[in-house]
Amino acid sequence: MPKPEKLQTVDEVKKYLTDAKAVFVTDYTGLNVEDMTRLRKNLRENSIKYLVAKNTLVKIAVKDTGFEEIVGHLSGQTALAFGFDDPSVPAKILYNSFKEKQKPTIKAFVLDKQLFTGKDIIRLAELPSREVLLSQIVAAVESPFSSLIMSLDGVFQELIGTVDALAKSKE
Repeated sequence: MPKPEKLQTVDEVKKYLTDAKAVFVTDYTGLNVEDMTRLRKNLRENSIKYLVAKNTLVKIAVKDTGFEEIVGHLSGQTALAFGFDDPSVPAKILYNSFKEKQKPTIKAFVLDKQLFTGKDIIRLAELPSREVLLSQIVAAVESPFSSLIMSLDGVFQELIGTVDALAKSKE
């Protein structure tokens, strides 16, 4: 009979996996308490859950969640970061922490049910935030319309000027 704490951990991990848009598998070996606290605080401030759990319990929880690919990366000291909103935010926090201390090591991450290696995190971390990307798309879509309106406005201004000149010459 499994212990209630272990069942609770499995349920907690399963809940996070079903709600998450992205899951990051990290190796936190070598992080001291201060660094781990700072990392957890940064993640928590951005609504990202960072959970240290036994690999065997994570392997049980991962079944039928769409994140089964991470099982191959569950070895050694492992912590999972669950991104519920914009997946680039946890990627940036983890990547910046790695750049500073070379820890935690990102083993792999799953985004849109697709597995990526830890090396791919650079591409995700360097992406602008969702809001910036959306504003860039709006600007790209708006630009041709603005140009068209300005061109039409110029034509109408010229037409109005011509009609005014004709009206003055008839007077």
